Amino acid sequence: MATQEQVAEIAEKIRAGKTSLGIEFGSTRIKAVLIDDEYRTIASGDYGWASHLENGLWSYTVEEIWHGLQAAYASMANDVEQAYGEKLTHIGHIGFSAMMHGYLAFDAAGNLLVPFRTWQNTNTHEAHEKLSELFQYNIPERWSIAHLYQCVLDKEPHVGKVAYFTTLAGYVHWKLTGRKVLGVGDASGMFPIDPVTKMWETGFIKQFDALPEVAVQPWKLEDLLPEPLVAGTPAGELTDEGAKLLDPSGTLQPGIVLAPPEGDAGTGMIATNSVRVRTGNVSAGTSIFATVVLERKLKALHPEVDIVATPDGNLAGMSHANNFTSDLNAWVNLFGQFAEAIGTPVDAGSLYGTLFRAAIGDDVDRNCGGLLNYPFRSGEFLAGLEEGRPLFARAPEARMTLGNFMRAQLFGAFSPVKIGMDVMTKDEHVRVDSLVGHGGIFTTPKVAQKILAAAFDTPIKVMATAAEGGAWGMAVLADYLWHADAAKDNLADYLDGCVFKDAQSITEEPDPEDAAGFEDFFARFRKGLAIEQAAIKAIDLESK
Repeated sequence: MATQEQVAEIAEKIRAGKTSLGIEFGSTRIKAVLIDDEYRTIASGDYGWASHLENGLWSYTVEEIWHGLQAAYASMANDVEQAYGEKLTHIGHIGFSAMMHGYLAFDAAGNLLVPFRTWQNTNTHEAHEKLSELFQYNIPERWSIAHLYQCVLDKEPHVGKVAYFTTLAGYVHWKLTGRKVLGVGDASGMFPIDPVTKMWETGFIKQFDALPEVAVQPWKLEDLLPEPLVAGTPAGELTDEGAKLLDPSGTLQPGIVLAPPEGDAGTGMIATNSVRVRTGNVSAGTSIFATVVLERKLKALHPEVDIVATPDGNLAGMSHANNFTSDLNAWVNLFGQFAEAIGTPVDAGSLYGTLFRAAIGDDVDRNCGGLLNYPFRSGEFLAGLEEGRPLFARAPEARMTLGNFMRAQLFGAFSPVKIGMDVMTKDEHVRVDSLVGHGGIFTTPKVAQKILAAAFDTPIKVMATAAEGGAWGMAVLADYLWHADAAKDNLADYLDGCVFKDAQSITEEPDPEDAAGFEDFFARFRKGLAIEQAAIKAIDLESK
């Protein structure tokens, strides 16, 4: 709990505007985080929301966007007043971030032409295939350009009226500042970015405009896109109208300089200090993705790897798997039910800790002793699966021990994301110095870290600050506006020298025997995917 002196110190910083605000629109929560000039969270607020189906497509209404933003901001401002006795009239800098991709299209008068289509929609498969083939560059289904092109292919009536399209973060920023801009990281999920110019890939734009069904449109693609901006570039000021939209109470004053609006991948990179070339992060939850900042463009088209950009415009390769902890949690819950049945209930922390530690015990076989686990609760593009069936399998003579079983659970959970990582490290020879792991699975010391180090054969770091989320990362990007004009303070140096200079971390180096064991398990995992295909055919999705 803060002392009176600390409260007074922070109150003075609030009055002096030595603060930065980040607001991030996640898929289930809008979060606002206010930090001081030492990167400490001094106030926060949030608002829960959920997407809904509209005409068969996942969406959020414009009314929900603004109500949620205002509610999250008001919650944070109330936190400031309750904790420090200050009304929030001024903030040093502000930045907005959001889930990437999707489609928000407007006519020349600024009217939304169709309901917001989120990244969750997969009705863009034809556009994904045709554009990936045309560019020889992976264009995932969720990218904004895939949405626009699918509308063209489907001859949707609104297409000829499109004058501007953007992401959710870009939309909010535009309405608050009047500027049609986008942080280069978020922009890279709309359309490919040139890592040299940090602008759109002009060659791809020309190819797109030359497509017969596009050439007949009354617009050119470049005229529809926002302007990409690198981190540290002032991206406009909060207008009078914008201030009232953000804070209808009228307390917050206009004129505040905003940072370029970013995507959730970019703010995650900031929160884990992984924007430097040959570094990356692994975000593990219900799904999992691994991102590595690249030294060069990939040489070939790889559907397993999404290419995005860091907030300062370096390309990064991403391997994304839909499945991670759901099946693992189901097995842990089963052991928890057993403990209750014999009259010795165990709390969740002890249960997970005990089972996870068994996976790295002295008696385990490094390759899981012949046990296999498939974590596919849902479909998995990386494994070629349109649906999923969680499976555990073993040979008759496999060594069935608790340690081997839990090791197989963890090895199986990390295997799907390894498919895309192997494309980068083995096929494209991408070099990785270290990765930062973050997510709940890393709260049990050493276990997941050690196994991930074996899976990727790369040092894995876990930081004390890794619990900080994207809204905090966006607040840091807003603070970077104070530093970016100093030549020595490029984004990576700023993060190392200012934000994370005192951050505590633990690094786990890969154990050669563990790495060899994972490779053996992974070879059997890939070979055994036929079991999964058979299960999908044999077990109905709704079977109970």
